[in-house]
Amino acid sequence: MLLQLEQAEGHEQLQSIAEAFRDALEVDHLVYHWVSSTGENYGVGTYSDAWIARYLECGYLRIDPVILGCFQRFHPVEWKRLDWSGKSAREFRKDAVAYGVGNQGFSIPIRGPNGQFALFTVSHNCPDEEWESYTKENRDQLILVAHYFNQKALEFEPVKQPEPGQSLSPREADAMTLLAAGFSRAQAAEKLDISEHTLRVYIESARFKLGAMNTTHAVARALSRGLIVV
Repeated sequence: MLLQLEQAEGHEQLQSIAEAFRDALEVDHLVYHWVSSTGENYGVGTYSDAWIARYLECGYLRIDPVILGCFQRFHPVEWKRLDWSGKSAREFRKDAVAYGVGNQGFSIPIRGPNGQFALFTVSHNCPDEEWESYTKENRDQLILVAHYFNQKALEFEPVKQPEPGQSLSPREADAMTLLAAGFSRAQAAEKLDISEHTLRVYIESARFKLGAMNTTHAVARALSRGLIVV
């Protein structure tokens, strides 16, 4: 099916491919949603029309913990690890389950050139233990499929000039890449075989070049400008 995805020639074909992947991955739903560099929204997926209408009618985009949580992260997210403590979030979740979305979910945030943001999600209805086993076994495959979907979607977007800015050195790019992938500073330093102090120097240098307010902002800018790929 990855070959079919590579050969897709338009947005319309992505819908049928999403349905095929849902069946192959043995989940209840699969959704890919992206926001282009111009702010245009596009999505394909298997949620019911009734749930999509309900989601839009209730303005759930403003309170959806999956959207809000993934926008602040760079690595895959288990839905149950997000913040569902608020009353509106709990009501949203109850509503989603009632409309067949499923009580389990796994979302992969993706950032592309010039501010493009995408989210690839699979959801299912099953016990926690079963879902934990499923995501552990299929994590790498899900990430691969997510990035194939995003790569194909980017082919359909008009080419934009990249944002101006200084390039990162190889070590600065390595440091930013590891942080974007979810490594802690200690883990990143160990991976690069350098001290945490040296890692901090690379991070601060990259932050200065990117004109970022903090490390998270620097990682986001590096991803959006295509300086690193996760």
